[in-house]
Amino acid sequence: MSENLLLFGPPGVGKGTQAQRLSSVFQIQHIATGDMLRAAIQSYTPLGQRAKSFIDKGQLVPDDLVLDLLGERLQQPDTRRGFLLDGFPRTVPQAAELDRMLASYGKTLDRVIVLDAPEEELVKRISGRRTCESCQASYHVVARPPRVPGFCDRCGGVLSQRSDDSEEIIRNRLREFTAKTRPVIDYFVTHDWPVRMIDAAGNMDQIFGRIYAAILLS
Repeated sequence: MSENLLLFGPPGVGKGTQAQRLSSVFQIQHIATGDMLRAAIQSYTPLGQRAKSFIDKGQLVPDDLVLDLLGERLQQPDTRRGFLLDGFPRTVPQAAELDRMLASYGKTLDRVIVLDAPEEELVKRISGRRTCESCQASYHVVARPPRVPGFCDRCGGVLSQRSDDSEEIIRNRLREFTAKTRPVIDYFVTHDWPVRMIDAAGNMDQIFGRIYAAILLS
């Protein structure tokens, strides 16, 4: 079964985890813009080198270049069975450009999956993340705690919290999402994109079950 999906939601809502599972279950390509940029740069494609010139200067990659890279990626043979977009669009202008680009390639989205959860739940999820300083293994103080608090199960390394996972920074990121990215949902709805709102509270299996049902049953 071919499925073209777009996964959308705030930081900490679990997009990465659900995207990996969805791409595996439906056997479709997971296209995350960050991974796509890195792959293009590592492959020394012309567009990748243009993107690198901005990144090397500490600048954001312009929307038109990201869209060109995305268009290049969507024309590759492995997307014919389907694809899952993750991390784009982040603004209303990006959504409008994506709309036009998909139309120009004769492609449509079968579902736009919007994950949402209360702010306090998102803060708790992100602030609880810990990473091993030695092997980079990931943990969570509640959802996936190490056997010995503060130390990695795999190598015994010290676990630490990323500086940008502090509560203050998380709340700033969520405010930024509300101001700049949440209006994209209104664009989806007013332009008749096939939006399915998903309650992203609960454990990962429960959330996946809701997404799976929304894709198959609606």
